[in-house]
Amino acid sequence: MLTRLSYRINATLERFLPEQRLFLKSDTETRFIRLRPVTQLVAMTGGAMFVAWTIVATAVLMMDSIGAGSSREQSARQQALYEERLNALSMDRDLRAEEAVRAQERFNLALEQVADMQSRLLASEDRRRELETGIEVIQSTLRRTIIERDEARANADQAELALAESTGSARTEEGRVQDSLQTLSLLTEALGETAQERDLMEGAAEKSAEKAEEIMAEKRAMERRNDEIFARLEEAVTVSMEPLDNMFRDAGLSPDDLLNSVRKGYSGTGGPLSPISFSTSGAAASPEATRANAILQGLDRMNMYKIAAFKTPFAMPVNTPVRYTSGFGGRNDPFGRGYRRHEGQDLAGAYGSPILATADGVVIHAGWENGYGRLVKIRHDFGIETRYGHMSQIRVNVGDRVSRGDRIGDMGNSGRSTGTHLHYEIRIGGEAINPMTFIKAARDVF
Repeated sequence: MLTRLSYRINATLERFLPEQRLFLKSDTETRFIRLRPVTQLVAMTGGAMFVAWTIVATAVLMMDSIGAGSSREQSARQQALYEERLNALSMDRDLRAEEAVRAQERFNLALEQVADMQSRLLASEDRRRELETGIEVIQSTLRRTIIERDEARANADQAELALAESTGSARTEEGRVQDSLQTLSLLTEALGETAQERDLMEGAAEKSAEKAEEIMAEKRAMERRNDEIFARLEEAVTVSMEPLDNMFRDAGLSPDDLLNSVRKGYSGTGGPLSPISFSTSGAAASPEATRANAILQGLDRMNMYKIAAFKTPFAMPVNTPVRYTSGFGGRNDPFGRGYRRHEGQDLAGAYGSPILATADGVVIHAGWENGYGRLVKIRHDFGIETRYGHMSQIRVNVGDRVSRGDRIGDMGNSGRSTGTHLHYEIRIGGEAINPMTFIKAARDVF
């Protein structure tokens, strides 16, 4: 029955796949191999499945490569955008600080002018009071002189009558009367000059008051402008600080401890910015000076964050397309040794791909180590150490100082490895932690 079924199938398929014969000729005889329709169908199906599998695998590899490339380009763009933002913020900070200094200088100059005008106003007020006192004295003297003049005239008239009665002449008192008239004329002239000077001083006092009011209005406008500038600077510092704080906290690091370490190592000339200080003659600092100091402290914190970021392994150890093959934690041993702990992150890529230092540091090991193969260890600040294993070539020596992004070796397959990849570790205080914690924490910043 199976033979008949096979015959029917071959007869049906023969319409589309006629029977083929493959002849094999030797020196003594000729043989042939019969390829029935079923055999041809099986061979064609297998070939089609192999071609389909090749196309799918190629598509998957291309998608991984494109995804890794776009992710790297996006990271590079984000890093360039962040650096551009830091530079723009630094330039804006310097400009705002310079504007604040110039505004404070203008404010001090205005205060000096107000103080000078107030001193002149007080001096004019004292002089006005002295003039009023002098005028009162002159007026009382004038009244007394007028009374004495009237009395002198009355006495002169009486003396003239008496003289006329006795001698018939009244010229002996004429000199005295003329002296009194001259004295009265001088006093009247002095009184007029004093009144004019008083009017001039009152006008000067009114102009001084108007000038002082103009200066105070300019001072209030300047304070409003300064408040707007300070508000923009405070907002910019707050917005820029938040992602940095989150990045360090997401990586499991204490921002305050990092900043204290950076502050100790960078406290000399040319390090962090120093707050603005104004001479207050022992008095409390003005609100503007306090806000300016707070802004500069925020910018100082940002500068120290930038230093800490370069000394902390937030960068990727490769800049070529890679595939994350084995993560941190427990896994089945690739050599069949059971369930084991994996203390790093494996990144599979092309043989010879550049391996880069992920932070500034010092090379403490560069050579062969069991399990790791060709291994490089770098000691960073804050008790952090990074390891790069299974290299094909090491390009640094023990004691070398490296910066973030420096090439330290090439990706390979040395040591206990099943294929070309990089074994990347991060250790804090000697204890291994998940490297993806640092890589993911930096994605929103760099």
